[in-house]
Amino acid sequence: MEPREGFFDEMYGLAGNVRAPYRAYGNWFADEQPRRLLAKTAEAERVFRRTGITFNVYGDDEAEERLIPFDIVPRILGASEWATIERGVQQRVRALNAFLHDVYHRREIFKAGRIPVGLVADNAAFLPVMLGQSPPGGVYTHIVGVDIIRSDEGRFMVLEDNCRTPSGVSYMLENRETMMQMFPELFAGRRIRPVGDYPQNLRTSLEASAPPAADGPAVLAVLTPGIHNAAYFEHAFLADQMGAELVEARDLEIVDGRVAMRTTEGPLRIDVLYRRVDDDYLDPLVFRPDSVLGVPGIMDVYRVGGITIANAPGGGIADDKAIYSYVPEIIEFYTGEKPILDNVPTWRCSEPESLGYVLEHLSELVVKEVHGSGGYGMLVGPAASKRELREFRKKLQTRPANYIAQPTVALSTVPVLTRAGLAPRHVDLRPFALVAPGRVQVSPGGLTRVAMKKNSLVVNSSQGGGTKDTWVVDD
Repeated sequence: MEPREGFFDEMYGLAGNVRAPYRAYGNWFADEQPRRLLAKTAEAERVFRRTGITFNVYGDDEAEERLIPFDIVPRILGASEWATIERGVQQRVRALNAFLHDVYHRREIFKAGRIPVGLVADNAAFLPVMLGQSPPGGVYTHIVGVDIIRSDEGRFMVLEDNCRTPSGVSYMLENRETMMQMFPELFAGRRIRPVGDYPQNLRTSLEASAPPAADGPAVLAVLTPGIHNAAYFEHAFLADQMGAELVEARDLEIVDGRVAMRTTEGPLRIDVLYRRVDDDYLDPLVFRPDSVLGVPGIMDVYRVGGITIANAPGGGIADDKAIYSYVPEIIEFYTGEKPILDNVPTWRCSEPESLGYVLEHLSELVVKEVHGSGGYGMLVGPAASKRELREFRKKLQTRPANYIAQPTVALSTVPVLTRAGLAPRHVDLRPFALVAPGRVQVSPGGLTRVAMKKNSLVVNSSQGGGTKDTWVVDD
C-alpha cells in the first residue's frame, strides 16, 4: 500500500515503513491469502447482520436500517501512544465536570472573564432548572466520548467532545468480539488490552454514583426512546450486558416519591437511570409538554436525590462546539495544568473578525453547527459545490453564532482491505470514559471510525463511515 502523501498513516507513518505497534500484525498479514481475508470480510458482515447490529438513517419519509461497514484491518496503538491519549482524556473529562458544576453554581469562570457568560446563558443546552442542583456524587457526565484525530505531524488532537448521550460503544465491543472469533491466532500470545469488561465497568461506575435514597444494591435501568431510535441496538445491548432493565417511558411511573418500573409483581424502584433520551424529552412537566419519551415528575424526584440520571440533565453545554473552543482555557482554569491534548484550531463565527475570515476562506474550511452532531448540518469546504458554498454563506451571515469553523484537518489514515489490496482511508478515534466520584476510567482503545470512501474526511456512520477494531499493545 502507498500511504497517502501528506498524511500520517497509522501503519506506515510518514516514511512508508511499518511502525512498531503494527510489526507483528504486518508479518501476519504478509503471509495471508487475499482471498481468505476477503471471505472473512463477508463473514463479518453476515455476523453483524445476524446479530442485528444495525443503525437507522433518517430520510424524508422513514428510517432506513443499515449495517455499519466493518473493516478487518485493526487500528493499532502502542502503549506509550495510548498513555498520552488516556491522560489527556482523563484531564479533559475532569475539567468539563468541574466546569458544569461551576456553571450551575458559583460561575467563577465567568466572573474571571475566561468565558463569555452569553455563551451559556443563551445556549439551548443550558437548563435553568439545574441551577444550584448537585447530582449524586458530583458527577455530571458519567459517560463521555472524546473524538480524537491524529494530524499530519502525528500529533493527537481533540476534534470534539460528546457529553450528552455518546454512542458507539456497542460497536467497539462487537468489533473486538468479531475479530477474536474470526482471527483467534492474532490474539494468541499477544498482549492486546481487553475491552470486554466495559459493561461491567459501566455498571460499577453507575452504581458508585447511586443517589442518597438508594438502600441496598443499586437498581439500574437504561431508558430508550424505543425500537425506532437510531441507536436502539446499543441501548438493548448495554442493558443486557450490564444486567440492567431496558425501559421506555411507558414502563415507568412515580411511586411514593421514587421512580419505579411497572412489573407483574408490582413497582420496582429504579436508583440509576442511564438515559438515552435527550433533555428536552425527559420530563413533560418541566420541558416539552408534548413528550411521550420521558417520565412526568422525574425531575422532582431527581431534585431531592431520589434518582441518578446519567448523564445529568444540562450537561449538553459541555459538548457545545462553541464551548469546545474554550476547553483549553477551561482545563487551565480548573486544573492549573496545560492541556495534554490540544484542540483543533477553531474560529468562532460569533466574533466579527473570525466570521470575516471564515467567509473569505469558506472553500478551505470545515464549518459545523455548534449544537450539531452526527455529521449533519456541516460544510466541508474543499468538497462543496459552488451552490453549497453560496447557501452556507447565507446561513453564516444570517446566524453566525450558530457556527464554528475549523481548518480541513489532515486526518491520519489507516489501511482498509479492498479487492485491490490495502488502501489508505481517513480515521478518527472515540475513546469512552466512565466517570464515578473520584475516578475517570478510559477503556483501552475505543471506537475507530473510518471514512470508507477514497479521500473522504467524513467518518460518521450516518454519512457512510465504517468502523474498525482498535488495539492497544505493549511497546
